[in-house]
Amino acid sequence: MGNKTTASFQSERLLSLDLFRGLTMFLLVAEGTELWSVLVHEPIAGTFLEPFFQQFHHHQWNGLRFWDLIQPFFMFIVGVAMPFSYDKRITQGASKNQITKHIVQRSVVLLALGVGLHCVYSRKLVWELWNVLSQLSVTILIAYFLMRYKWTTQIAVSIGLLVLTEVLYRTFPLEGYNQPFVKDHNFGSWVDMLLMGKLNNGGGWVTINCIPTAAHTIWGVVAGQLLKSKKTGNDKIKLLAIIGGVFLVSGYLLDWTSVTPIIKRISTSSFVLASGGWALLLLTFSYWLIDIKKYSNWIFPFVVVGINPIFIYLFFNTVGHQWFNGFVGIFTHGVLNWFSASEFVMELFTSLAILALEWGLCYYLYKKKIFFRI
Repeated sequence: MGNKTTASFQSERLLSLDLFRGLTMFLLVAEGTELWSVLVHEPIAGTFLEPFFQQFHHHQWNGLRFWDLIQPFFMFIVGVAMPFSYDKRITQGASKNQITKHIVQRSVVLLALGVGLHCVYSRKLVWELWNVLSQLSVTILIAYFLMRYKWTTQIAVSIGLLVLTEVLYRTFPLEGYNQPFVKDHNFGSWVDMLLMGKLNNGGGWVTINCIPTAAHTIWGVVAGQLLKSKKTGNDKIKLLAIIGGVFLVSGYLLDWTSVTPIIKRISTSSFVLASGGWALLLLTFSYWLIDIKKYSNWIFPFVVVGINPIFIYLFFNTVGHQWFNGFVGIFTHGVLNWFSASEFVMELFTSLAILALEWGLCYYLYKKKIFFRI
C-alpha cells in the first residue's frame, strides 16, 4: 500500500515539500501530546540525553535551539506552496482578482483563528496577537503581493524588512522601551502595549515579529518559484544551497560578533537569517533526496500529517489540550497502574498513545479525502 500511495503522490505533488511540511507538523503534533516535556523530566533530567531533548524546547532568550526553527519552517513552507497553489488556481480558471480576494480572505480567517486560539488558552475573550497564525496572516499578504516581481527584488525587499526592524529597535527613543535586545523593554514590547495593552507574560514574544519573519514566507515563495522553473535539478539545488548558506552564515556571524544577537522571541535579523538559512538548506536536502534521488517510499506517514496542517494544528491546540489528552490519559494511566508503572512511564506511554491516535485521525481524513482548506 505504501509504494502505491507514494507513487500516486509523486505524480501530482512536490514530494520534498510534502515531507518538509509533514515532518514539521509531526513534530508540532508531538509537542501537543506533551512528549517533549516528558522527555526532559526524571529519569532523563541530568543524564547525557537531556541536552538533546532540550533542543525540542525554545531557548529562553539569546541562542538558537532546534525548536526555535519550527515556526520559521512553518511560515517558509507556506511560502514555498504559494506559487504552486497560484498556478493551480489559474489553471482551474480563477482570475488574478479572484485569487487576490481569496488571499485577503484567508488572511482574515488566519487572524481570527490566531486570536481565537488565545481565547481558548485563556478560557475567556482576549485580544492577543502572538500566535503563529496571526503572524502568518500578515506574512502571506506581504509575500503574495511580492510574487509578481523577480526573485532578486523579493529578496531585496525581505532584507529591507530586516534592516527596518534593526533601525526601529535600535533607534526607538521612548524611555523603558529603548533597549533593543532586553526582554519587555524593546520596540516590539511598546507595539504590544499600543495594540493590546499588555505584554506576553514574561515570555518576551512580540507581535511585530510579523514584519521580519515575513522574510521567511518571501524566501519560501522564491524557493517555490525556483523549484517550479525549468532549470535543471542540479541548478536548483546549487542556487538554493548557496542562498541558504549565505543566510545561515550571515545570521550566525551577526550573533558571534555581537552585532545583533540571535533572539527568536523578538525575531532579530540574525535569527531570521540563520533560521531562514536552515529552512532553505533543509528544503534543498529534501528536494535532492526525494525528488532527485527518488528515496520516497518511507515518507508517507509524514505526508499524511502534513496534508491537513491547519486542521491538525488547531486540533491539538484546542480539542487536544482541552479534552483529548486527558481523555486518553484516563485509560493509559488506569491500565499502567495495574502494573505499578512509574509516573515517567505512564506519561511517556500516554504521550505516545495520543500521538498514535492523532496520526490515525490524519490517516482517516486522508483516506476519506477530507482536506480542510481556508
